[in-house]
Amino acid sequence: MGNTSGNKKKIINDPVHGFISISHNILFDIIEHSYFQRLRRIKQLGLTDIVYPGAIHTRFQHALGTMFLMDEALKNLKLKKQNINNDEVKAAKAAILMHDIGHGPFSHALEHSIVNDISHEEISLLMMKKLNEQFFGKLKIAIDIFQGNYPKKYLSQLISSQLDVDRMDYLRRDSFYTGVSEGVIGSGRILNMLNVKDDSLVVEHKGIYSIDNFLNARRIMYWQVYLHKAVLSAEFMLINILKRAKVLAAQNVELFSTPALAFFLYNNIQKVDFLKSDEPLENFSLLDDFDILSSIKVWTKHKDLILSDLCSRLINRNLLKISLKDDAFTKEELGNLIRTLKLKLPFAAEHPEYYVFTGTSENHFYDYSKDNINILMKDGSVKDISLVSDQWNSSLSNFASKKFFLCYPKF
Repeated sequence: MGNTSGNKKKIINDPVHGFISISHNILFDIIEHSYFQRLRRIKQLGLTDIVYPGAIHTRFQHALGTMFLMDEALKNLKLKKQNINNDEVKAAKAAILMHDIGHGPFSHALEHSIVNDISHEEISLLMMKKLNEQFFGKLKIAIDIFQGNYPKKYLSQLISSQLDVDRMDYLRRDSFYTGVSEGVIGSGRILNMLNVKDDSLVVEHKGIYSIDNFLNARRIMYWQVYLHKAVLSAEFMLINILKRAKVLAAQNVELFSTPALAFFLYNNIQKVDFLKSDEPLENFSLLDDFDILSSIKVWTKHKDLILSDLCSRLINRNLLKISLKDDAFTKEELGNLIRTLKLKLPFAAEHPEYYVFTGTSENHFYDYSKDNINILMKDGSVKDISLVSDQWNSSLSNFASKKFFLCYPKF
């Protein structure tokens, strides 16, 4: 996508939404920046292709998709007489384009292992501020919208809420690439039904069924894709691999790694370090899936048996077995597996926590702790979707379905 002609008004052919226009110069400049190009090398769904082989789409594709949906949302709101000026259109599209720019490779695994005390949202904001400096302050309104500081709150809700364009794109895109048809949503219909009441996003009454479908698709995609038990197993194996590498690095054990990954393995980087110096952010901006996977491939031959064994298992898809149930696993169940582990894998006897562990997975498909999805009734009143949908039943109203899991090797 190099800009050889000087023309920054480009069109991209996307398999989910069709043609996506880059309608403003600043959007083209963001896309061309190395921070954003890095997203080409980060898969949207991490290790999910271990279960769904087609799920190899990237955060780059997703970000472009959200920009398209933001454009559609703003056009529809303007048709409904919302006063949105051109600067706000540019800023809202820039904000959603950059909303995932701080995601690391295998993002959530990275946040729980080698980068401490700082979320990808916080890193995204740091990158946006750095870009704003490079673009001479042109991203100030975009950053205000991203942070929820802009006077028109509904613009921020389009970026982050329970009915934002981020969710609308990833549900459609993830459904498309995994082949899980239950995740298909009518994003066009939902966007056409959006309106604003008292500076807050609402859905017109005739869009209730589209919202029902959206929430049900989200619930199904969580259990069938995002929280699939084999995906959970792979992700926690990756977390444990990175944790083990970090422990070895702290003991000054030599580990193959790219310079950017070595920076985080051999240094205990906290949020305060990102705020004190540019070095952590610059190293983070060089990290992508290839750094992690290349290292794991080499670590399959490492002299540390725990590290090499875990890496070999992940590379060859010999995943830890995972059991799910509705109540917590007992200490006795855990203890029995640890005793078996010590017999079958003696090298892991001193550190069974890498192989036998428990946790929970929760499906927050609709979360009352966040802003609600509000329906604009025919009489002008506003009501929460759960109060007006005749499809809202006991299964849909189980907002925070929780399952307990237990991981252990196949003995």
